Order: sequence, then C-alpha cells, then structure tokens
Amino acid sequence: MSKKETPLFPLRKGLHARQAHVDLPAGTFEEEHARQGFFGRTTHLYRLHPVTDWTRIEGPLRPHSYDLNPLADSTDAKVRASMFGSTEPAFAPICLLHNSDVALHWVAPAAMDFFYRNADGDDVYYIHAGAGKLETTFGALTYATGDYLVIPRGTTYRFLPDATPQRYLLIESFSEVTIPDRNQLGPNAIFDPAMIDTPELEPYDATPREWAVHIKRESQITKVYYPFNPLDVVGWKGDLTVWRINVKDIRPILSARYHLPPSAHSTFIAHNFVICSFLPRPFEEEEGAMRVPFFHSNIDYDEVLFYSAGHFFSRDGIGEGMMTWHPQGIHHGPHPKAIPLSRTKDRTDEVAVMVDTFRPLKATAAAGLVENTDYWASWK
Repeated sequence: MSKKETPLFPLRKGLHARQAHVDLPAGTFEEEHARQGFFGRTTHLYRLHPVTDWTRIEGPLRPHSYDLNPLADSTDAKVRASMFGSTEPAFAPICLLHNSDVALHWVAPAAMDFFYRNADGDDVYYIHAGAGKLETTFGALTYATGDYLVIPRGTTYRFLPDATPQRYLLIESFSEVTIPDRNQLGPNAIFDPAMIDTPELEPYDATPREWAVHIKRESQITKVYYPFNPLDVVGWKGDLTVWRINVKDIRPILSARYHLPPSAHSTFIAHNFVICSFLPRPFEEEEGAMRVPFFHSNIDYDEVLFYSAGHFFSRDGIGEGMMTWHPQGIHHGPHPKAIPLSRTKDRTDEVAVMVDTFRPLKATAAAGLVENTDYWASWK
C-alpha cells in the first residue's frame, strides 16, 4: 500500500473513550472535531465542562432561532424586501437564509392563476402544512403534509392548494439536486426508489385565453404571455422530471450501539450543501451509548434545522414551525435537559429537515423579524 492508502489509527492522549460516543469517562463531555461534515479526519475531545456553557457571546456567530409561524401573514416592508423574485400574493416566497449555492424560503401559496418557472435553480419543497395539487409540464401530482417535492430547474408549474392553511419550506438549489449514493447499504436503503411518485398527464384547461408564465432569473421576474395553456404537453419520455417522496416512506439508518452522525440521515445532495431528514426512530439501546447528538463546532458547514412535527429531542424550547441556524465556527450540541430526558424514552418522535451548507449563510431582514434573540442563552 502507498503511504496515502495506509490507515492512520487515532493517536490517544490523556483521558478518553476508546469507542466514540460510547462509555464516556465519568464527568467528561465529548466534542467531535471533524472535517467535511463528519466524513473527514476526526478527533474527539473530552472536556470537563459542556463547550456551550458560555456566559455571553459578542459578534455575528451566535446561534440563531426563528419562529416562522407568523411570518407568512406579515405585511412588514422588510418581508416584502426579502422576497427574492415573485411578490405575487398567490406565490411570494420569503427568503430567510441564503448564499451562492442555496436559498431557504418560507412559502404560503394560494391558488395561482399564473405559472411559475425558476431559471435560477432546482426547487425542493417540504410541505410543513397543507395539501393540494401541483400542475407541471410533466403532468400533475397531488401532495400533502410531509411530502418533499423536487422540481428541476426550468420546469413550468403552479400550486393549486386546498382550503387548509399552507406552509412550505422551499430549499432553492443553484445546482442539480440528486440522491446520495447508498454504497454498501444497497439501492433500497433510506427509501426505496419505488416509493417515488412522478406526475401523471391529465386533461388540462384548454380555455382560449391569455395565460401567464412568471420566470425568475437572477431573482428578477419576466412575464411571458401565451394565447394557450403552456401545459399543453400530451406526452414525454426521459429521466428528468418532477418527483415526490413523503417522510413516512423514508426509513432512517439505525444503530443500537452507536449514535450515528447527521450525515447518516442525508436525503438529497447538491453542490456545497446537503438536505437531511430527522424522523422518528428508536434510541440507542446499549448501556453507555450516547443517545443525543454530540457537541461539535461545525468546522466546515453552517447547519440549519427546520422543526416540523413532534419534539426534537436535543433541543429545549423549540416547537413546530421553528428554525435554528448554527453558523460554522461556533459550538453547539444538546441542551442541558436533553441528556437526562433521553434516558427516560425509548424513541424519538421528531420530524425535522436539516440543511448543511459549505459556504456561510446570510440572514435576510425577514428572518430578523421573527428571531428569538435569546436563543444563544438556552444552553445555560
């Protein structure tokens, strides 16, 4: 073997656990110092105090928490300024966090009398609340709470939601969104591709009137008008289309003896970011195994978590429709109450969407309107 291929076994200094995340030395707190989002070189540090037991934080790297629930009904000028592209009342995504690879929006659509096309990137919707029909050039799909809708760049589409309140998380990717390679787990791990649903062609409204397509390019809208319905597709073939998967059909990778890193829950990947799904699953059952996420400092990634349902076991004071953002470079980990609570339960019950980004994110003015500015102190 060449020098590059030779396994490098970990060095050991002082007090440490032989197996990561299992049988921590009494009175210590484990921190994972890892590169490339838990895929790269890693060292585990054993501390005498939780690394989040700070007294104050000065500067922009403090952890952030947002309650998105009231945002869609806000008429504040800062919300309007944070709509990157469409500002139509029926479809006005509110941007919250963004960088040059991805943008996260909050959307509450009504029935759209126009079509939308994103020429800037792929659109991945997570349906937090609501249901309805999605009409696209590939056909139509019904959708409901818990669905992911993956819409490739350049697809013409519109939402026709039902009468219930609608709340969607839109993850806009400026590169193609794909499925992670399952490697030795096999092609049916995490979710069987047979669970994916794609649109079906159906009769469309052929009313001879003017139809509008709103095209977003570099966050500006161009409106194109046709004397016919632009969904006049009567057939297609190929391997590029809109698709849907519900979180109930995603089966998390588990280990009864070892707490797996967040990367084990990857659902989609794109250039410089990953989308993960945290779903109900049993806790680790072996004596001595950690049951909550370990402390870490996000060396290479910003971490965003959107909490959709249930109780997220590592966080206190977080409810449905809330979002946290932990910038790279500052530590985070389980809240103080999470560790003892994890010992009293057999399984988690949360549904949450995580977006890890390689490039630092920036918050919009709209996010600032709904921020819990004391979130940094919630570890105390």
